[in-house]
Amino acid sequence: MTTATSLPTSPARYTGVAIALHWLLALGIVGAFGVGLYMHELPVSPTRLKLYNWHKWAGVTILALSALRLLWRLTHRPPADVPMPGWQATVAHATHIGLYFLFFAVPLVGWAYSSAAGYPIVWFGVLPLPDFVPVDKALAEAIKPWHERTAWLMALLVALHVAGALKHHFVDRDGLIDRMRFGGTSGGRG
Repeated sequence: MTTATSLPTSPARYTGVAIALHWLLALGIVGAFGVGLYMHELPVSPTRLKLYNWHKWAGVTILALSALRLLWRLTHRPPADVPMPGWQATVAHATHIGLYFLFFAVPLVGWAYSSAAGYPIVWFGVLPLPDFVPVDKALAEAIKPWHERTAWLMALLVALHVAGALKHHFVDRDGLIDRMRFGGTSGGRG
């Protein structure tokens, strides 16, 4: 509660919308990464083409959810930081900034590659998206490795994020992970 002499307090937990966006993105990113690894080694076939479309649809969905998540984050106060050593806070902050950057970079680089290669994206087979860059085979070959590199960098940061969360839960036992779990009695709705 806010009084005339106190500042508003941070919520104890993330909002339900923030939690839902977090876990939807987590599932989408892990799924898109897994499909990307699997389809990469397949010979050209209807299955490979289907998986490439699913991978593109997931990428566009991740991009849209990332925009919603960033907008929500910019307009809603997060919970107060859990006390931790300065180096851990710095690593956590840098990891979050890196993840937010890659939430956008990985799908946009993939979209640029697909456009440059001449493979249009039709989201869920219904909504054709404009080409992000002009068709240019040389440009496509230059962009292609960057999609893979940024995806692997995101996988590394996701692993670091998960490792940090598990350390806080099992070693520090400081309740940090509870702020992003569904359920609970504290925190805001919506």
